[in-house]
Amino acid sequence: MPTIGGTALLNARRVPDREAVVEGSQSWTWRELSRLIGVAAAALDDLGLRRGHRMALLAANSMEFIVASHAASRVGGIVVPINTRLAVPEIVHIVSDSGATALAFGVELASVAEAVRVQVPAVLLAALGDGGDHPHLIGGDLTTSIDDDLAAEDDDAFILYTSGTTGRPKGSLMDHHRAVWAAMAQIVSLGLRDGDRHLHLAPMYHSGGTTFLNATTMIGGTHVVAGRFEASAVLPLVAQHRIDWLFGVPTMYQQMLRCEATTTPAIDSWRIGVYGGAPMPAPVIEQLVARFPSVSFFQQCGQTEAGPTGIYSTLDQIRSRPDSSGHVAQPFMECKVLTETGSECEPGGVGELVFRGAALTKGYWNQPGATAEAVRDGWLHTGDLVHVHDDGAMRLVDRMKDVIITGGRNVYSAEVEQAIASHPDVLDVAVVGKPHPEWGATVTAVVTLAARSTATASDIEEHCRTLIADYKIPRVIELGAVPRNSTGKVQKHVLRNVSTDSTGH
Repeated sequence: MPTIGGTALLNARRVPDREAVVEGSQSWTWRELSRLIGVAAAALDDLGLRRGHRMALLAANSMEFIVASHAASRVGGIVVPINTRLAVPEIVHIVSDSGATALAFGVELASVAEAVRVQVPAVLLAALGDGGDHPHLIGGDLTTSIDDDLAAEDDDAFILYTSGTTGRPKGSLMDHHRAVWAAMAQIVSLGLRDGDRHLHLAPMYHSGGTTFLNATTMIGGTHVVAGRFEASAVLPLVAQHRIDWLFGVPTMYQQMLRCEATTTPAIDSWRIGVYGGAPMPAPVIEQLVARFPSVSFFQQCGQTEAGPTGIYSTLDQIRSRPDSSGHVAQPFMECKVLTETGSECEPGGVGELVFRGAALTKGYWNQPGATAEAVRDGWLHTGDLVHVHDDGAMRLVDRMKDVIITGGRNVYSAEVEQAIASHPDVLDVAVVGKPHPEWGATVTAVVTLAARSTATASDIEEHCRTLIADYKIPRVIELGAVPRNSTGKVQKHVLRNVSTDSTGH
């Protein structure tokens, strides 16, 4: 089985003249890209990056990101992608925790990289372009190149840090074997084809973005880099670059649907649309299918620690049960839903979703205790609670740590969020429990309304009364922005720490 770095070398031999990367008005073939990777690998070798060493990667979606990631892999290094929107102390934590010996950065992030090195003086900086006094990985000395893959299948390839929605992120360790199988799971489950062109909307530094990057490379496809996400630009890019598939979080699709284009570009190439990272409201799914009838939409629900792979639904399954999170495990993985006693959950019940398979993490970097807690008897315990339907469909209802117990009753935030999201004026919603001296917790919702909406908190409450039990209805409804991280996940720990008027509306 190939390594991640070896796939680009294979493409350079198999489809050398096929476009590998398109960014703006520039493009590179697989022959050209492999050459750039070899030069960057030689530069990393000169810096002292060796097999098993970690290279932190701080860059936006770009050709440079792809080259740097593959270059580190080619010399046997471990890539540590970093969210570019993190603050310096957060980046310092990841660089320090991973023990990175080098930090490769996009030139626009030079000041951030330099601020990180002040606190981690041992880390070496390498610029992805003209970075002033720092060594250049891209566009450096073209006479030196590493054109062999120095990594082996069982070498470590990535440390993918969790999004940290509940606290400090942990690093999920993946070797090349696991990373390749995670990419294969996407290729098989989505029906990707040799040479498919992928529009990168999600950040490459995210675990999902990394896996889609690997999957596109493995099929000798073309990476079309969109840059900063702009909803109005997506369909023109699809038409211009003959895009076959793309991934977006639900908020991206919702913003695309709200764009009022005067003309509809020819998007007949668009075959596959994937979404995940957060629940998609059922009305939005219906709008997507109606507006883009030729696109096969897939829903995915997984975890970084699973590759990230997980459960998924095909378009027919989405249509039959739009409120589900997935119907079956992705290829090369298996899943179960377990009750508190460890038995498999019967239809109609709620239990914890667990995974095992070829793409499962090796464990958390330098955290054996956390690894032992999460991975038991070969099964990853996700902490996600799902409701099992009679047809096998699974619907995410909450994180185990997020279940709201009010007056002795369990309230699952996803159920409440779904009820609120069905209101026509609601754009976004998050539900948490906040401490209450008598009831244990108060169901609290933060709701984002459409720009010209006149709906009030009381209107939202009345809407819920027709859909869910009285004790599930939020006693406090705040109108405002839902805090989300850069990958679209709600930061519920932030909501819980924000003081709320206990009188409610």
